[in-house]
Amino acid sequence: QVQLVESGGGLVQAGGSLRLSCAASGSTFGVWGWGWYRQAPGKQRELVATIRGGGSTNYPDSVKGRVTISRDNAKNTVYLQMNSLKPEDTAVYYCAALTASWHVASWGQGTQVTVSS
Repeated sequence: QVQLVESGGGLVQAGGSLRLSCAASGSTFGVWGWGWYRQAPGKQRELVATIRGGGSTNYPDSVKGRVTISRDNAKNTVYLQMNSLKPEDTAVYYCAALTASWHVASWGQGTQVTVSS
């Protein structure tokens, strides 16, 4: 099973940027893609971005144009670049390994992102 460790969260002012990293280790057998999700207090976990094995990406409208997911296969690391951050982006951000059927095979422990107004 793949293990995931996120880093890069922190406190940033509105309009600022952050880059989150997700380091993967262990077996990636059965992993077809990667995703970033977030969960704000009192809210359900929601999708932020996905990247498939072939490199295609997907973003919900709430973050489209402000975030970019990428990966470095040599480093077994997935990134989430976030720009023009808003207070409503405040949440714990989780990295996920995704199967071919787009189920979550493994979660990271999460990293806190706080955007001040």
